[in-house]
Amino acid sequence: MEKIRMMKKTSFCAALIAVAAFGQDAATFEVATIKPSAPLDAPKMMAAIQSGEPMPIGPHVGAHGAEYLYMNLKSLIVHAYQVKPYQVSGPDWLDQQRFDIVAKYPYGATKADAPRMLRSLLEERFRLKVHKSTEEHSVLALVAGRGGPKLKASAGKPMPIDENAPLKPGERMVDGPAGKPMLVRTDLASGAVIVDIGEQGRMSYRIDRSATSPVIHIEFSMVTMTGFASMVTQVLTQLAGGAARQVVDLTEIKGNYEASLDLSVDDMIAMVRKAGLDIPPSANGASGAAVNDGSGIPIASDPGAGLSLTDAVRSMGLRLESRKAPVEQLIVDHAERKPTDN
Repeated sequence: MEKIRMMKKTSFCAALIAVAAFGQDAATFEVATIKPSAPLDAPKMMAAIQSGEPMPIGPHVGAHGAEYLYMNLKSLIVHAYQVKPYQVSGPDWLDQQRFDIVAKYPYGATKADAPRMLRSLLEERFRLKVHKSTEEHSVLALVAGRGGPKLKASAGKPMPIDENAPLKPGERMVDGPAGKPMLVRTDLASGAVIVDIGEQGRMSYRIDRSATSPVIHIEFSMVTMTGFASMVTQVLTQLAGGAARQVVDLTEIKGNYEASLDLSVDDMIAMVRKAGLDIPPSANGASGAAVNDGSGIPIASDPGAGLSLTDAVRSMGLRLESRKAPVEQLIVDHAERKPTDN
């Protein structure tokens, strides 16, 4: 009996050691390489979209490893710490140099461990040091207009996203509002980027070239007001990155709704520039700036088409008000411009 007790005790201790070792190993990638990114190849990107392959940019987190392609240090920090771009404060050069990271998980790790392992990688190779702080920042508050909302109720309700379902060709899973997953895909027929954030609704947006000058056409389906605010923030973030302001739902309106907006590309660029982001003129000398339509090919914008974001929201019986609100920030205290050698 004493021998059996000793064997059980030994096995239990071994299990504890194994668990502790796994916890330590799961905090870092087994192997990872970091290289400066090559310039984007637009034909290659289009070929990937047409064949249904993953886009050769952004995060690709799989079951056994992860790739972070053509991403600047700021975007890598966003994914490592599970925050939004407007929550990261640091030197301007964080969004300049882009890198390709290819990493393999240690035994027993899963894709859920990827953010923590990426965090360790950035801390080790870029000497990244950060701290969290809650600070007053300018946000756009979404509130009901004086005459009340002018919204069309949805006939159906959206379904939650099944994280275990296999991805269809052209789909990719990314982090959405409050850390919840969202599905993103590009529709080749219309050129629209379709974003599904589960129970908060869906959005599709594309550049409409049929107008006198390009507009961003956005369709919302079965969207909640919280989802609407999150999706508008998503569009602003795509255009302005960290210079975008967060849209916060303060309407207290419940339910799911249908809506569509035609936003002036020129007005959106003016908003981004006002926020402090310097967008250069387009290559062909047009007065606007290059805007990505989801295909990877920039197009030029001109003034005179679509509504401003403020006017478009007002047409729905809602208002956007500039307010101050506490926003959790991730402050970058130190980071190296170049990573240590692989």
